[in-house]
Amino acid sequence: MSKRAAKEPADARTAPGKTSTETLHGLRAVRAVWAKRPGDVVRLGHAAELERELADLLGAARARGVPVKVLGERELGRVALNHEGLVAEVKERPWLTPGELADRLVDVRGAALALDRVRNPYNVGALLRSAAFFGLDGVLVGAAAPHPALAPDAVRVAEGGAEELALSRTTDLAATLAKLRARGVHVLGAESDAEASALELEFPRPVVVVVGHEREGLSERVRAVCERMVTLPARPGGSVVGSLNVAITGGILCARLRRR
Repeated sequence: MSKRAAKEPADARTAPGKTSTETLHGLRAVRAVWAKRPGDVVRLGHAAELERELADLLGAARARGVPVKVLGERELGRVALNHEGLVAEVKERPWLTPGELADRLVDVRGAALALDRVRNPYNVGALLRSAAFFGLDGVLVGAAAPHPALAPDAVRVAEGGAEELALSRTTDLAATLAKLRARGVHVLGAESDAEASALELEFPRPVVVVVGHEREGLSERVRAVCERMVTLPARPGGSVVGSLNVAITGGILCARLRRR
C-alpha cells in the first residue's frame, strides 16, 4: 500500500485480515460479478426454472467447485423481493481508497460522480448504471457508515455497473473532496438553483461532480468545498416541476461528462 493510501480513513477498505461476504441478487448483477471476479463467488442459488437459461454460469461455477443450489420461491424471497431467480454469496467487493481514486482520475484526466447522502438504493443503483454506461472512471460514495456502502438492491439496479466502475467510499465526503481538490481534481456540485448550466459548460478534467440527498440536496459542508455549482435548467419560462430526480440528474450529467 502506498504512503498516501495508508493515510486514508479506515472505512476506505475492509479491515486487514478480515474477509466478509455479502449476498447479491439479480441476473445481470450476479453474472457481472462472475465475469469480473469469479474467485470471489462463494456459492450460488437459483430458481429451478432458470437451470437452462443459466447453464453456462452454473456449469462454470460447478467446474470451479462453487456450491450451486436450487432454491424455492420462499428461500429466494428471504434474500430479496426482486431476486430475479438468482442469488449469490460473494466476498466483499474491492474498494479504492479516495487517494487511489484521485490517482486514477489525475492519470487519465478522468471524471467521476460523488454521492452525498443519496440513500434510496434504487437511485444509487441507477446512478451507478448511468456512470458505467457512459464510461465514467469511478464513483465516490459518501455514506454515514462504512458498511454497507452499497445495498444489494443498489447493485441489482445497477445491472452490472457496480463491477465496471472504480468505487471508493468515505464517511466524511466534504473532507475527502477537499483532499481531492488538493490533488488537482476539480470538484463541482449539482443543484437545481445554481446559475451555470451543465448543458453548456465545458467540464474541466480531472473532475468529480457531486449529486446530493433526494430532498435536502448537498450538505453545507460539501457545498462549501465545491469550486462551482451547476444545474440542469428547465424549459424556457420554467416548469411546474421544480427539479429532477437525483438519478435522472446524475444520468444526464454522466452523458455530459462523457463529451470531451
